[in-house]
Amino acid sequence: MKLWDKGISIDKKIEQFTVGNDREIDVHIAKYDVIASRAHAKMLQKIGILTTNELIELLGGLKKIETQIDNGTFFIDPQFEDVHSKIEFELTKTLGEVGKKIHTARSRNDQVLVALQLYYKENLGIVKQKTEILFETLLGLADTYKTKVLPGYTHLQVAMPSSFGLWFSAYAEVLIDDVYLLNAALKTVDQNPLGSAAGYGSSFPIDREFTTKEMDFATLKYNVVAAQMSRGKSERTIAASLGSLCNTMGRFAMDICLYMSQNFGFISFPDALTTGSSIMPHKKNPDVFELIRGKCNKIQALQTEMLLITNNLPSGYHRDFQLLKENMIAAFEDVKDILDIFNYSIQQIIVKDINVHSDLYKYLFTVDNINTLVVEGQSFREAYQKIGGQVQDGTYKPDTSKKHTHVGSIHNLCLDKIRAKFPN
Repeated sequence: MKLWDKGISIDKKIEQFTVGNDREIDVHIAKYDVIASRAHAKMLQKIGILTTNELIELLGGLKKIETQIDNGTFFIDPQFEDVHSKIEFELTKTLGEVGKKIHTARSRNDQVLVALQLYYKENLGIVKQKTEILFETLLGLADTYKTKVLPGYTHLQVAMPSSFGLWFSAYAEVLIDDVYLLNAALKTVDQNPLGSAAGYGSSFPIDREFTTKEMDFATLKYNVVAAQMSRGKSERTIAASLGSLCNTMGRFAMDICLYMSQNFGFISFPDALTTGSSIMPHKKNPDVFELIRGKCNKIQALQTEMLLITNNLPSGYHRDFQLLKENMIAAFEDVKDILDIFNYSIQQIIVKDINVHSDLYKYLFTVDNINTLVVEGQSFREAYQKIGGQVQDGTYKPDTSKKHTHVGSIHNLCLDKIRAKFPN
């Protein structure tokens, strides 16, 4: 069944190519099509297209489909083009002529668009919630390990003292920036496109304000052409926000892989969280974090894909938009999984004691030695040249007799202030 079927047969090869794997993908948006159809039916009754009894019948039929979706027994059979044709068929099979009225004053274009907007809206909220859980986990770890010194690096060269508290809370605070972008994407999709029909509105006296409130959208896309033009633009915006979040997690995962290696040896994880080698019995591989890194890099590429599919398309609907769904939905599902496994794994991190007085970290405290001389009365430039000269001629020795001026400041993490920044 096709919503656009006029009784003309279509070449099977053409049908297979144009439908693609929409049936499998559309299972993810089935419940949102039901939500939108319910709101649309109520609106049709409000403007006199449906009777009260017809509305009751349609709501009952939609409820049955919703139950099937919830319990996993809803399937889109090969005879259907997509979820929208499947739902209309089920309503017509059960309710007869009443079921055929559900498509009045809407097009498959705005039907797909509103279902996707609802899916994006809900899943952006879920990603944000899971990000906040990881954020709180990292702040907890920062507090636990705030006094544990961690060598800091620039250019992968030993630089200055840092701490595990700084490390954990740094990634926590950067997550806040990612949530700003998630909120921006959420605001972009929180606009009701239903009623734009094929992109040029409907001659029926539809009430778009009613469906906006019914589906809990913040506002509607008033211009019907703009509503259709949001297809692709929404995906690019969402992909940018998910990519930013994945950039943070991917970099964090890289730190973990680096710090687990024997050359650093700063952290470890329980054996149950690592994998081994088929020929090297000593291996404890950070496969979880390597896969997180790889998946995050893949998701960061999504924005480019969305851009290239939609770039320079003229206004109006184009079948190219069908190609946006699959990888957008896959990205959401992957990001949710990544956030869950990251939060689960990082809580089990084993922070090791690091001997910062070994020769490996001989120059870790040069800045503190300079600052000590400045406190004692020397100018910064004079102190810098003195310590620099010692480094150059090989006579430098870390001064461990005095309290290093820098070490105390790295434990001032401002965790409460960071927590207060997390956006609603």
